[in-house]
Amino acid sequence: MIQSDRRFACPGLYRIVPSQDGGICRIKLPFGRLNAAQMRALAKLAAAHGLPEIEVTNRANVQIRGVHDGADDALIAGLVDAGLAPKSSGADDVRNVMVSPFIGLDPNAIFDVSDLARRVLARLENETHYHVLSPKFSIQIDGGEEIAMLQHPNDIWLSAMADGRFAFGFAGVPGERTAGAVASGDAEAALFTLLDHFTAKIGQLNAKGDKITRMRHLLVDETPADLAARLTCRVTPADAWQRAAAMPQGHIGARRQADGRFILGAVPLLGRLGQEMMLGLADLAHRFSGSEIRLTPWQSVMLPSMTEDALEEAVAALEELDFITRPDRTLAATLTCAGSAGCKSGLADTKADARHLANEIDGWGQPVFGIHLTGCAKSCAAPRPAPYTLLGLRPGHYDVFAQSDAPVGDTAKTGLGELLGHDVTIEQAARLLMQREKA
Repeated sequence: MIQSDRRFACPGLYRIVPSQDGGICRIKLPFGRLNAAQMRALAKLAAAHGLPEIEVTNRANVQIRGVHDGADDALIAGLVDAGLAPKSSGADDVRNVMVSPFIGLDPNAIFDVSDLARRVLARLENETHYHVLSPKFSIQIDGGEEIAMLQHPNDIWLSAMADGRFAFGFAGVPGERTAGAVASGDAEAALFTLLDHFTAKIGQLNAKGDKITRMRHLLVDETPADLAARLTCRVTPADAWQRAAAMPQGHIGARRQADGRFILGAVPLLGRLGQEMMLGLADLAHRFSGSEIRLTPWQSVMLPSMTEDALEEAVAALEELDFITRPDRTLAATLTCAGSAGCKSGLADTKADARHLANEIDGWGQPVFGIHLTGCAKSCAAPRPAPYTLLGLRPGHYDVFAQSDAPVGDTAKTGLGELLGHDVTIEQAARLLMQREKA
């Protein structure tokens, strides 16, 4: 099997990276989508070549952990056979076109950006000069859907405006570092003009001496206005524009589609699906959603285009498989990294501690949403500080932070927020969070 000759720490389908619990193989799914047969193939391949479960990532991809020594080629071949790979190994890293899991279905979206997103992804995969982009370089194409990830920064973003234009900006989320707006018909050309300029700068050093690999590095030398000035199409101001807020916990439960059918969202505990969950989800997709499964950046799954009559049975089946289908449990919105069980940098077992923490909190009858447990200060699993962060110090002990308006320079505050407790146990952390929620 041909292996990519690029060397990054970031895992890919063709680049299986060693970790504490074995190799990590990350499969980038176009727009977070796969079908029932591919889910079954993932279950079979994970059981044969690694840990018998998969993880959903915060970019709506999946990864297989614990890949056995010597199993790389067999696993890659199996993923290719299942239709989970791009046409070439070089195209694997550029499959970072981020869209809403409700794309093409949301009755309240401003635009259906499905065709635009498909064209962008096809050009990135097929035009090989874009394969120099970092595997972390991402593009967000936002149609104004109600279910949308608006916390994950992307290198370039396009966001639909109610007046028919697309706002665009850099190194942020829709509304951050806004450079201007272009007509909807100019959006694709504008995006690739910006990409062409960026790729010409890759590998150069910016004014701070940093190598340019992400858009934030280029912004050291060029402002958003400088970049907008390079476009040949008409750019109009969008300074006063604000992206409408997304629906809180909108990825959980049933939502009506534009065609009257429903999309049903469910959360696997801490983003992990075991064998029974994968096979059960595949069966439900085959029966109820035309075999389509959509993954989300909240590490969850959605089954689209379901009839109303099927919802009750599907919800019962998902709950029997241990999915969360209602946003009334703390684990519905708890995020963790692999922790000490899967990463050599982890100082605490974040997965096990998250379950313990959620049980403590839910025992008081009031869930707490937006908790992130990280095994070290790198905070790999969260693109931005969560409302609450538990930073692992040693097994079972964490510093606890809450986002606040206090100045970052405050001695009790870091980039993670205000320090609520130092070196506390899980039970103590639960009490601190409940006290904060009630304050």
